[in-house]
Amino acid sequence: MRSALFLLAIPALVAAPPKIKVDKPGSQDHPLFTRMPGFIIDRYKTSDFDREDFWVKSAKKDEKQVVEGKKTFIAYQLTKGANKPSSLEVVRNHGNALKKVGGEMVWEDKKGIAATFRLKKGSAETWAYINCYSNCTSYHLTIVEKGQMEQKISSSAMLDALNKDGFIALDIHFDTAKATIKADSTAQVDEIAALLKANPKLKLSVEGHTDNTGTPEGNRKLSEERAKAVKAALVAKGVEAPRLQSKGFGQDKPVADNRSEEGRAKNRRVELVKL
Repeated sequence: MRSALFLLAIPALVAAPPKIKVDKPGSQDHPLFTRMPGFIIDRYKTSDFDREDFWVKSAKKDEKQVVEGKKTFIAYQLTKGANKPSSLEVVRNHGNALKKVGGEMVWEDKKGIAATFRLKKGSAETWAYINCYSNCTSYHLTIVEKGQMEQKISSSAMLDALNKDGFIALDIHFDTAKATIKADSTAQVDEIAALLKANPKLKLSVEGHTDNTGTPEGNRKLSEERAKAVKAALVAKGVEAPRLQSKGFGQDKPVADNRSEEGRAKNRRVELVKL
C-alpha cells in the first residue's frame, strides 16, 4: 500500500513540446519573391546604401558588375521534416517570379545552383542573386535596388569648404540626359539657398560637369543647362540673381577615370565656386 501511495505522489513526466523554428525577428521576405515552402529566414540584413558584385555574362567570359543602392540579404534555412527542393527548382522558381513582372536572367552557373536576375522598370533597376548551399537545404538571396546615395551637405560644411578651397563639388542628380533636378536633390538645393541667405555678401559661380558619354558638344550644352537649372532653382527660393553665375564645362575637366562607372559618376557633378 505504501509503495502504491508513493507512486501516486510522483508527478507524471510530460514531454516538452518541440521547439518551432520561426523567422529571425525583424526579418521579412522581399516583395519581389515568395520563399520556397518549408523554409524559414535564418539571417537577414538590410542597408540603405551598399554595393554588391553580381555575376553577368559577357561576349567573352563571365564577369562581375558592381551595383550600388539599397541592399537586402536574406538567408533561408529548410526546417526539419520539410520536403527538400532541388537547386534548379529553387533557381527556376525565383527566375519565373521575376519574369512575370518583366525581369530577366542575366547569368546562371553551369550547375544550376546560382543565378543573377535583373528587373528594369522605367528609371528603376533591381538586381538579385540567388545561391543554393548544402544540397539546397539553405539558399541565400542578395537584392540591390539600384540608386545613388542621397547626398546632403550642410550649409555650414559648404561654407567651410568654400572658405578653405574656394569651391565644393556636389552630386546633384538630374534626369538622364536632361537638366531636370531630381526630387532627391531638392534638399541639397535648399542647403545652398540657406548658405547664400545666411551670407548675403557671398557670390557663387554654379558650374556643371559631365562624364565623357556622348559628344563633347552635347556634353557641354547639357552641363550649361544643368548649371542654369540649379541657378534658376536658387533664384526661385529667394536668392538674388546677380549673386550667381552659371557655366558648363562638359567633359573637359574630369576628376576621375571615365573608364569605370564609379569614375563617371564622380565626373557628373555640379561645383560651387566662390567669386
